[in-house]
Amino acid sequence: MNENLVTTQWLAQHIGAPDIIILDATWHMPAAKRDAKQEFLVSHIPGAQFFDLDATSDQNTKLPHELPSAEKFAHDLGVLGAGDGKMIICYDTVGLFSAARLWWMLKSFGHQQAAVLDGGMPKWRAENRAVEAGVGAKPEQRHFTVSTAPSNLRSMVEVAAAITSGASQIADARSPPRFAGEEAEPRPGVKPGHMHGAKNVHYATLLKSDGTLKSAAELRNVFEVAGLNLNQPIITTCGSGVTAAMLSLALENVGVKNHSLYDGSWTEWGASDQPVVTGR
Repeated sequence: MNENLVTTQWLAQHIGAPDIIILDATWHMPAAKRDAKQEFLVSHIPGAQFFDLDATSDQNTKLPHELPSAEKFAHDLGVLGAGDGKMIICYDTVGLFSAARLWWMLKSFGHQQAAVLDGGMPKWRAENRAVEAGVGAKPEQRHFTVSTAPSNLRSMVEVAAAITSGASQIADARSPPRFAGEEAEPRPGVKPGHMHGAKNVHYATLLKSDGTLKSAAELRNVFEVAGLNLNQPIITTCGSGVTAAMLSLALENVGVKNHSLYDGSWTEWGASDQPVVTGR
């Protein structure tokens, strides 16, 4: 393992350890028409609890899964048995996708003992490792200490100011056709295109063929080929703040600390009166 990733072998060796909790953070795009919670009941890593991204979000906005209040996050994680003194392992059934979002949320609220399962459930299954079904035993609720003001979070106003001043670079994790405005956005009322000066780093380019994260050297090359200077501040963005967290995870893995995430992402920007650019 490293600070932010654990291997399937490491997790298999540490399942059941009293200081570790496993959270299935699977979330699917609405167009996929998949029920992550139902999939969890059918099959999950032994001892895991299901983390509902949409439920643990700001319920007072129309934007999807915005970061909730510190109090709500602490409560919802504590109910799952996650909290102080626990190493939290995040995984998803896609491989390495929405698990990064939970990892980012945990880091945002000051819980540093958090890592993503590299390759997720697909790699776990490919290695014929144990799974279980059902809800499982209800964990003992724990106290979860949070930081109340995440420093790695950016608003639309802050992103617009950063673009105008050139203070930060923008890394957009969406697919090249969505970035270029060549295909419609999946959410109604959202214009196609991207922010002025943004660089396209499709989240899929971060992964190896087996769904695990590329090496630090390979990741560094991906970012640099996209036109990003890793010695300058970077704001990650995507459609709704999920795959942006994959860019954040990758940046951490290459030793870049000066990065933040635009939580509203393109769902907010593309529905506003902010300027939109199309083309590659």
